[in-house]
Amino acid sequence: MEFRYLGNSGFKVSEITFGNWLTHGSQVENDVATQCVRAALDAGISTFDTADVYANTAAETVLGEALKGERRESLEIFTKVFGPTGPKGKNDLGLSRKHIMESINGSLRRLQTDYVDLYQAHRYDFETPLEETMQAFADIVRQGKALYIGVSEWTADQLRAGHALSKELGFQLISNQPQYNMLWRVIEAEVVPASEELGVSQIVWSPMGQGVLSGKYLPGQPAPEGSRATDDKGGAKMIQRWMRDDVLAGVQELKPVAAEAGLTMPQLAVAWALQNPNVASAIVGASRPEQIADSVAAAGVKLESEVLKRIDDAIGALAERDPAKTTSPATREG
Repeated sequence: MEFRYLGNSGFKVSEITFGNWLTHGSQVENDVATQCVRAALDAGISTFDTADVYANTAAETVLGEALKGERRESLEIFTKVFGPTGPKGKNDLGLSRKHIMESINGSLRRLQTDYVDLYQAHRYDFETPLEETMQAFADIVRQGKALYIGVSEWTADQLRAGHALSKELGFQLISNQPQYNMLWRVIEAEVVPASEELGVSQIVWSPMGQGVLSGKYLPGQPAPEGSRATDDKGGAKMIQRWMRDDVLAGVQELKPVAAEAGLTMPQLAVAWALQNPNVASAIVGASRPEQIADSVAAAGVKLESEVLKRIDDAIGALAERDPAKTTSPATREG
């Protein structure tokens, strides 16, 4: 495993982050989830990402149990706040001071830790003044409940405004967690340049395009039984935008590229995301422990310029690049 600095800080994270969005507390049994975490640790992953909204807080509980007994100082534990939790009442969501202050305490309890290394605003909250949100984050940092603050899926303008407030309030905003892969490149035009200017890194999710970039989905053929594309609880709706024959045919053209580079298709996808110098880490998940080793092999891989060109020739024209696609819900309930 290799490690990179997160933003303009002295804080290092593993190039591969283990995330438990679609699996822990919902799709897989807790003992299998624990096996996946153990496999991640054995593979050298030290960075773990979750959120209170995943499986309505159950994912945090599973991760906390799985990491129990590990040396806390050797881990980087991330979680997020924004989405509805608990009974989903009027103040059980968003980035108000009330919800943030209550949510960090719940997350720490479930994760069985005194602090998280990175606490992230899961989306931008248009219904709460940004000053209120950032003041709550500043207080959490001063209380020692979070060491650093990050955001997820914020636009370039939102990052600039949040970063300016964080400096005024005396804490560091060091990361953004966007979707990023060969097919979804919306951060490249505006978010990445702004982030480089501000000293903010990307921790990217879905580097394998919800599994499409694995090459297992073939044009003109039904999705394999048991795959994510057939699982309503596992992201089938999100994957549908890429289940087009032109996209799937383009992805198939990557198979010889991966083979010649000595990589599997998933490894090629993760390695591609890590070629962006503004990307500090790529989040991968697993429903089986053996999946971890394949993803981890992408760490430290340097793709030659000719390989990157062949990837662009195969699917670059199919990629979504519109920066306006970086969005947060207009309302908390949205």
